[in-house]
Amino acid sequence: MKQYRIIISGGGTGGHIFPAISIANTFRRRFPEAEILFVGAEDRMEMEKVPAAGYRIVGLPVSGFDRARLMNNIRVVGRLVKSLRLAKKTIREFKPDIAVGVGGYASGPTLWMAASLGIPTLIQEQNSYAGVTNKLLAKKASKICVAYDGMEKFFPADRIVVTGNPVRRDLEEAQGKREEALEFFKLSPEKKTILVVGGSLGARTINRSIQGDLDKLFAAEGEVQVIWQTGRYYQEEALKHLKAYRGMRIWCSDFITRMDYAYSAADLIISRAGASSISELCLLRKPVILVPSPNVAEDHQTKNALALVEKDAAIMIADKDAEAQLVSKALEVVHDEERLRTLSRNIATLAHHQSAEHIVDEIVKIIS
Repeated sequence: MKQYRIIISGGGTGGHIFPAISIANTFRRRFPEAEILFVGAEDRMEMEKVPAAGYRIVGLPVSGFDRARLMNNIRVVGRLVKSLRLAKKTIREFKPDIAVGVGGYASGPTLWMAASLGIPTLIQEQNSYAGVTNKLLAKKASKICVAYDGMEKFFPADRIVVTGNPVRRDLEEAQGKREEALEFFKLSPEKKTILVVGGSLGARTINRSIQGDLDKLFAAEGEVQVIWQTGRYYQEEALKHLKAYRGMRIWCSDFITRMDYAYSAADLIISRAGASSISELCLLRKPVILVPSPNVAEDHQTKNALALVEKDAAIMIADKDAEAQLVSKALEVVHDEERLRTLSRNIATLAHHQSAEHIVDEIVKIIS
């Protein structure tokens, strides 16, 4: 039996890295002898997360364009040229059967070079609005795996496959763990639980909204409790604010090791609108208030959120309105059983199960 060789490229945030690792794990479960090499951006999160998951990674010096300070882009172009050269060298040495791009800075040079060297490529587009890089790469891609309908406005229709976004395996199995989840966070089964997540690095607006309205949450403390993931950059500030509210039922940390438990415990979730987070929420049928990040290319988080809002599958609050409205809205919704049921029912209809399996099916078809 042929020993497959695969390059998986991309990263930058947990939203790109976890799906990439999920694809790799699924491929390795089916083909234990497969050689899998990751290509990431050298100063980004993937350089730590990918080796921790047991895979080899090569880092490229690539970085994003600076839309605010155009002169900085001279350096960015220099890094891109270096990255293309290193990607070419890596592909020639590794000799992959296919290169898979999951989005993020590194996938551009890697997939571009793979295609120009005659290696088949597959793109996994996570968002409802395709970015510039993936639109360019799609011209030469064998397949484009997407998570939303209507993507033919960005990509050639005959090469699109709707697979959904892969999620971590433990999350696919997160249903029905409520009791042990509440025990894990030392929370009460009698109260409604709001889960606040701002991604792996944190979300300033979401954190500020919670900090600014701790009084309201404290006043409602008879009925609610909070699991608050601040992200790496905001934990210190959050803990400083919480000192005044000792005894309040808030579990607070920069990172949640058991996201399956966090989701299981939650009656309502407050989250950014990254593609991966949305895929997880759909699978878990969780009512959510989305606060799209305004700091992403082409404002794709707002477009992701609107795709759910149009189907009454989520509530959206704009980043600029969050500090004034977010906590009040969350307290109103978490006590409205009918609203929670409707949101849960509607978001469940958008779920894609076994996404990583479907993507691996497509990879195998291309290689074969």
